[in-house]
Amino acid sequence: MDDTDAVPVAELLDERRHLLDVAYWMLGSSREAESAVGETYRRWYGLSDAERGRITAPRRWLVKTTGGICLELLADSRRGAAGRRGQREEHHTRTGDADGAQASLAKEVSRVLLDALDSLSPAERAAFVLNDVFRMAPGTVADIVGRSEPDCVELADRARHSLRMQRSSPTPPDERDVLASAVRQACVNEDAELLESLLCPDATAFFDGGGKVRALSRPVHGSRQVGHSLLTLLARHPRTTLTTHSVNGCTGLIARYDHQVAAVISLDTADHHVTQVWVVLNPDKLRSWNESPSPRDPGSHRNP
Repeated sequence: MDDTDAVPVAELLDERRHLLDVAYWMLGSSREAESAVGETYRRWYGLSDAERGRITAPRRWLVKTTGGICLELLADSRRGAAGRRGQREEHHTRTGDADGAQASLAKEVSRVLLDALDSLSPAERAAFVLNDVFRMAPGTVADIVGRSEPDCVELADRARHSLRMQRSSPTPPDERDVLASAVRQACVNEDAELLESLLCPDATAFFDGGGKVRALSRPVHGSRQVGHSLLTLLARHPRTTLTTHSVNGCTGLIARYDHQVAAVISLDTADHHVTQVWVVLNPDKLRSWNESPSPRDPGSHRNP
């Protein structure tokens, strides 16, 4: 290292604090965040001078490395949620007395959100934290998570939905049945207005074609857009039928073409509306639906 590598102390401290914040939000533990950041700097100084010289944006490299280390830790099945929660109060930012109440409120909000984040998969948590908490650019998020930008958008969407569902009022089974039947009726009658009214304003639809059929490759957002995509997919045809059926233990929809199951649709509900629609079109995943016993048997329950 020579004098050209010198960095102002304010930048050094800000950089380390940023890395600790990223690691803490991804891991939920101050101790593990410190460990992850320590490993990040060990890897940095493990590079040769020439390798470090080729890194044009050191801070981005450090953030990416920290994110990767955190993902490795999150994927470790031996880690327990209780251990993370037991150390959350250690991570805080010093404030003056005048800011004490606000800091206390922020700490409580952070604790609640961190507890909720424990329900997400490692990739969902990373995509959500990096995008929604730190507002990183899509390319940077994809680089850290190791997925494509569209995949990271979908991961963050799933995370938001999961978090929203945790704070929403659960829908009783009988109400879910009525809602599913109403969605079916709106699709059969091609009633766009009714269908939109049954979807929450920020509803999301996912279409799984598995690369075997020409399905939408990105999530669809918004009640109007989701409704339009469903009506387009389920357009009225003499050889197409749409019925309600148990899907993953809840009432969903089955679309058939000439008595062959062509689509299995799951509906997530909360607060009296459909919040998320999952449409399985992948023939490989539908194979069991087209085998004996017939999926038209009311006693059968299939997982697409």
